[in-house]
Amino acid sequence: MLNVGNACAWVHTSRVTPFLLRTLGFVLGVVALGTLTLSTLHAQVPAHQPVPARSEVQSPPPSESERKTSTPYSGDLSIFEGADRAEKLQIDRVMDLLEIGPGKTVADLGAGSGWFSVLAAGRVGSAGAVWAVDISKESVDHIARRASDEGIPQLKAQLGAADDPRLPPVSVDAVLILKTYHEFERPVTIMHRLRGSMRPGGLVGVIDKVGKGDDHGVPADTVIDECRRAGFELVSQHDFVKGDGVDYFLIFRPTGR
Repeated sequence: MLNVGNACAWVHTSRVTPFLLRTLGFVLGVVALGTLTLSTLHAQVPAHQPVPARSEVQSPPPSESERKTSTPYSGDLSIFEGADRAEKLQIDRVMDLLEIGPGKTVADLGAGSGWFSVLAAGRVGSAGAVWAVDISKESVDHIARRASDEGIPQLKAQLGAADDPRLPPVSVDAVLILKTYHEFERPVTIMHRLRGSMRPGGLVGVIDKVGKGDDHGVPADTVIDECRRAGFELVSQHDFVKGDGVDYFLIFRPTGR
């Protein structure tokens, strides 16, 4: 490295031309300026600047619907256990369309007594799993006892929230929302969060009847619009479920998956 003190002494004791003096002064100025610039840049740039992980980047929540909803059922759970309900609803056909089979993971949102959960557990077998989700602790406790008493280890009772099913991320192949969508207080929010639990190619079925929201029914077009805003697209629409006192069966899948 050039020693500035030695250079100056050499200039003083040596016979040099004015041109050489000017040249040497220019060189010394450049060296000093370079040293100052590097020091300034080093002070301004932090030693480590972390890059946010992909999982930390959150999409903004969708706007919620402003509509009436129905009060969740809180009566006798045996009302869901009609002997001919499976036939009227054509539940095997419902499960076929949702591609529920051995080894799949299924979620039953608004599970009630666990009627559908038990049937789905029979379809997926011991290699699969069924999440029976309800916001009623009474229902969740009932299903947990039923799973234990009937020897169904793949059936898991899960206490959900009004705006969150509380399911593990990217874990579910198929979901059925049977006669409970009209009870969702925050339908767009809960469907948006459900989307994060869906595996690629997963399907969501909504079975309900036409109504005004607060009369235990909701128009199909409203469900389609809310699910679209939550990040789902309509796959198909059916009406063969009318035998069980409902009007439509909608099937959705997450957009972009």
